[in-house]
Amino acid sequence: MSEQNNQVTVTLLGKSHQFACAPDQEQALHNAVALLDRRVEEMRKRSTVRNDHSALLLAALHLCHDLQALELKQQQDADFVSSLLDKLTPTSGDTK
Repeated sequence: MSEQNNQVTVTLLGKSHQFACAPDQEQALHNAVALLDRRVEEMRKRSTVRNDHSALLLAALHLCHDLQALELKQQQDADFVSSLLDKLTPTSGDTK
């Protein structure tokens, strides 16, 4: 049975927008919109950007930068854990 998407209305930049969304993802959509809306407001306060389009683009770029930094950190952590596991795992030539 296929899952039916709902039409979800959210407010971003003071305007209503509708998106199709899986029922189990509605809260995540609302959380994402709230985060983006907060970031847009931060961009407006921290810079000379005043129009919605530019503020939205700047906020999106900052969010992408944050995501890339987290992905890099996650990869570095995975590499570190892997190197620790390699040190803990005996090789075929090791004896007690």
